[in-house]
Amino acid sequence: MDSANQDINLNSPNKGLGTDNLAGVPVDEAKGNAAATIPPGLTEEEAEELRSELVKVEEEINTLRQVLSAKERHATELKRKLGLSPLIEFKQNISKGWQDVQTSQAYKKTQETLSQAGQKTSAALSTMGTAISRKLGDMRNSPTFKSFEDKVGTLKSKVAGGRPNGEGVQSPDGMSPAQDNPPF
Repeated sequence: MDSANQDINLNSPNKGLGTDNLAGVPVDEAKGNAAATIPPGLTEEEAEELRSELVKVEEEINTLRQVLSAKERHATELKRKLGLSPLIEFKQNISKGWQDVQTSQAYKKTQETLSQAGQKTSAALSTMGTAISRKLGDMRNSPTFKSFEDKVGTLKSKVAGGRPNGEGVQSPDGMSPAQDNPPF
């Protein structure tokens, strides 16, 4: 789209479209080409009025940038005098955010639900532990377990050679298990 056909209607959805966007062109250059680049549908007076308004708006933008920059420098100086570093501000923001989360209804509801689930899980595990203990006790008193226990006791006495608690058992190399000079 060439500059002669560019839509400069500020209410148009096509404003600023095209290859010859005026955003980067200094106002003085735009004035120099004023007679040659008046878009169709605009009189020279309307174009001059728009250029004048553009100059005012750009001056306001520059003034606001300068004011904002000065305010930012002032805020930085105040923070420095108060001893507020970016890290301290970050910590404060995180702390405030966490407080906001903790006071939210969603957090409270989730905390309540998880608490109830924990209580129910604890009760279920306790009941299951009691049931397992009871079953193991029942198994230990069963005739099958008694028979197994007797067989293990008999096997143990055969391996130990009939000596109580394995006294006098020699190691395979013929040395006594208790050494006078242990390695550590």
